[in-house]
Amino acid sequence: MTVTMPAPPRAPAAPSAVRRRGTAVALVAASVPMFMATLDNLVMTTALPVLRTELSASLEQLQWMVNAYTLSFATLMIAAATLGDRWGRRRVFIAGIVVFALASVASALATTAELLIAARAVQGAGAAAIMPLSLTLLAGAVPAARRAMAIGVWGGVSGLGVALGPVIGGAVTEGISWEAIFWINVPVAVVGIPLALWALPESHGRRQPLDLPGVALAGTGILALVWAIIRGNDDGWGSARVIGGLVAALLLLGGFLVRESRAQHPLVPLRLFRVRSFAVANGSGLAFSFGVFGLVFLLAQYLQIGMGFTPLEAGLRTLPWTAAPMVFAPLAGLLAPRIGVRPLLAGGLILQAAGLAWQGLLVTTDGLVYTDLVPGLVLTGVGMGLTFAPSATAVLFDMAPDDHGTASSVNSTIREIGGALGVAALVAVFTASEGTLTPDGYAAGLQPAALVAAVVVALSAVLVLVGMPRSTGRVTP
Repeated sequence: MTVTMPAPPRAPAAPSAVRRRGTAVALVAASVPMFMATLDNLVMTTALPVLRTELSASLEQLQWMVNAYTLSFATLMIAAATLGDRWGRRRVFIAGIVVFALASVASALATTAELLIAARAVQGAGAAAIMPLSLTLLAGAVPAARRAMAIGVWGGVSGLGVALGPVIGGAVTEGISWEAIFWINVPVAVVGIPLALWALPESHGRRQPLDLPGVALAGTGILALVWAIIRGNDDGWGSARVIGGLVAALLLLGGFLVRESRAQHPLVPLRLFRVRSFAVANGSGLAFSFGVFGLVFLLAQYLQIGMGFTPLEAGLRTLPWTAAPMVFAPLAGLLAPRIGVRPLLAGGLILQAAGLAWQGLLVTTDGLVYTDLVPGLVLTGVGMGLTFAPSATAVLFDMAPDDHGTASSVNSTIREIGGALGVAALVAVFTASEGTLTPDGYAAGLQPAALVAAVVVALSAVLVLVGMPRSTGRVTP
């Protein structure tokens, strides 16, 4: 059941000292480290063809360079939010920035694919402490009257970080080197830490023990699922290893749900999913991330391998996709209190599905030129802009302040899991359709992968239209 509130989401009133420093400063302090963490989701995509050559990496290793980050990010995010509630959200937020920066240095210094994958996993652990706590700290640092606007901007920055990853990665890889995409995180961290100490007040939530068995069950279950999907085409979907991995994932994730339903202090309070807006936002977030981020992994490489662009040229050619959230995410944040979350979120997902389908239907056309893809890129970008802020609003709607950290971290976790599953599943579709990492063979696998992504995102739009309450996010005059 949902209620209409004066301003979503609810959060403690901003302390007077922080209010004097201004909403803009708090936004910068919370958003810059979060931008850094979201940027690294996809910053490697336009560098993957270079990494394939310089580190002699296989397609499976290229997937793990992306998925090691997202899986670590997803697995540890809720645990980090729990520790933030207990030890201090700002303290854990800053610790995450430090871990992220040190792991970025290790990534830049990696000399083999295996070392880079390991460093990316540690980097994801740092990001796990940054992403969910940034929203919680921001919600507590700004006045209630400006909270919806601040969350809209935060959503725009989050989407921009994800979307600009291929652009910045391509520019830095071509202009300097692939190692530099990690070195640039260090000065951001150096500036971000003192800014967070100055502008964001320390806060605590519900103090409870960390559910270590829950962390272990969830982490190993998700890892087993992604591993089995990645190995499916090479080992055979009927092989003992793949079936064993899928069965293990099912048992581990089932055990996780049983554990959470019985634990005194669960990692994921299942009661949160009784709130329809929360449950629907997470379901649509999983499907959205599966389709969009899974396809970005393939499309960024297609622009180089299939169409012959350099890393920088490929990154720049994603701008019709990446620039749109800068405009539409803040607008969506401002409109949500007036018209509610459902029309914005559903409309954004429908546009994304149309954009993905456009790309899939055209990509194998003889004589395809880049301009043919632009309408699809624009549709997807506008859709992303309409998705991020309303989704964040729906997640925190009707949640008590003590649940903000857990709720936002559950949502971020589910989206990261969706991205990892999307990369694994769409690459599996790509490979099964006889796609190859060659100019002549790439399009054969990309088309079915793009169409699968479009169908999954379209289904998430149906979920929102059917399941999201009309009142979610709406503020009555």
